[in-house]
Amino acid sequence: MATLAEMRAKLEALENNNKNKRTTGSSLVYPFWEIPEDSTVQIRFLPDADPDNTFFWKEIQMINLEFPGVKGGDENKRVYIKVPCVEMWGDTCPVHAELRPMFKDSSLEEIARKYWKKRSYIFQGLVMDSPLNEDEVPANPIRRINLGKQLYNIVKNALMDPDMEHLPTDYLNGINFRITRTKKGQYNDYNTSSWSRKESALTEEQLTAVDTNGLVTLTDWMPKKPTAEGVQAIFEMFEASLEGELYDPDRWAAYYRPWGLEYDGAGKQQTTESTAAPKSTVSPNVDRVANLSPTREETVEEAVESPNVSTASSQTAQDILAKIRNRDNA
Repeated sequence: MATLAEMRAKLEALENNNKNKRTTGSSLVYPFWEIPEDSTVQIRFLPDADPDNTFFWKEIQMINLEFPGVKGGDENKRVYIKVPCVEMWGDTCPVHAELRPMFKDSSLEEIARKYWKKRSYIFQGLVMDSPLNEDEVPANPIRRINLGKQLYNIVKNALMDPDMEHLPTDYLNGINFRITRTKKGQYNDYNTSSWSRKESALTEEQLTAVDTNGLVTLTDWMPKKPTAEGVQAIFEMFEASLEGELYDPDRWAAYYRPWGLEYDGAGKQQTTESTAAPKSTVSPNVDRVANLSPTREETVEEAVESPNVSTASSQTAQDILAKIRNRDNA
């Protein structure tokens, strides 16, 4: 029989293994926010397959919409939807056309910040060494890396350093990006993340993997650009969210809907578990953007620039809308 010391050692090892282990199965996205606290993972970013992209990342801009429930479904359970801001494609966003003048009025600024677009950044890269014990590692080692504003600024600012002689994505003379997870209060903090000081070449095995699997065109990972009808649906949803109205599947499910809500277009709804990808039974134009949005931890990073605020307000939604509509005549 094992000694008490041996039992304790094994129990401790099992406990640490369980803490570091993901239970969601293999994923294209590398979940660096799940690495153990005070640990570091090294990522080797790879270039975009699109030769016209100056950078090795793409920016995503999303608008968060909140509803008190679903009309005809659970009307007392809050639901959240992330929709793309069309300013990503250089178009005029009707939501932000409403929000920008609100910042000039201190009584409306809180609402404007709540609905202001959140930015995240998509990269592709190789995980050079990982402290995370994933259940399954994808066969293709080229992973999608979703960064929030805090980490993106560290990536971007280093590129302006004159001591950086080569592109960090260079196969022979590139450098790795070190993501270090710490805590600031209850939230993850990545402020101590940094670029490696030493250049290094990809191994023969890594070069073969890149050649075999091919680089991704990063625009393929971006949300689908809304049609004119989709933009109109986004604006209607924004107004309804501002009014505190229920999400109406009959009006918007063909375009955007809460993750886990299935809708057959005939007034029938079914809510699935949010961890399972629901089967679409509606128009193929529907855009499920939940899996393209930043993680909870990355969204928190955006709070530094555009903080989310409480949904409570001293003004009613009707007062706010009336003030917005009449601001030019005030």
